[in-house]
Amino acid sequence: MPVTPQIPSLLVTLDYFGIAVFAISGALLAAEKRQTLVTFFFFAVATGVGGGTLRDLLIGAPVFWIHTNATLLICIVAALIVWLMNRKRFSGAALLWFDAAGLAAYATYGSAKALAYGVAPVPAFAMGVLTACLGGIIRDVLAGEPSILMRPELYVTAAALAAGLFVGLTLVGAPVWIAAGIAAVAAFLLRGAAIVRGWSLPAYHE
Repeated sequence: MPVTPQIPSLLVTLDYFGIAVFAISGALLAAEKRQTLVTFFFFAVATGVGGGTLRDLLIGAPVFWIHTNATLLICIVAALIVWLMNRKRFSGAALLWFDAAGLAAYATYGSAKALAYGVAPVPAFAMGVLTACLGGIIRDVLAGEPSILMRPELYVTAAALAAGLFVGLTLVGAPVWIAAGIAAVAAFLLRGAAIVRGWSLPAYHE
């Protein structure tokens, strides 16, 4: 029976933080659509675990939320918080900044877990981007909203920065906690600059 790699506790904390933030974003979208509490739960869970689920299936890891209660409970509590409190407390700039932090955390953790399971560096980088972005894509598709992939803003790029830095720093021998810190902070700063200054990638022109 294969041995399950041990993920450092710092990275597990990043994982839980990312799950909570994206679960809140899913519930907020359900609030905007004026849905029922059951739909709040569904959107929170789909957004919170979507990227990590596909990542684990692709890298051959046990799907992370199947053998623990904590992950789904985080999503359920996030949905309840949004349901019970005024949505304006979470909307606007505050949500954008929390989402930026979650994106940075989730991209870093996704790459770290892929590397821990013996995935090659380039696919591990891709797993970080997928972990950070797929949940939001699922959320938008379910709600009939334009996908984040179709927007020019620096979002996926920030996830790619986190994943790329973590993988690169790990390859040159940096300690995991240093690589994770640098990667997550850099991605958060890039996403933050995009929020404040409206940075975006140039669109294609013929």
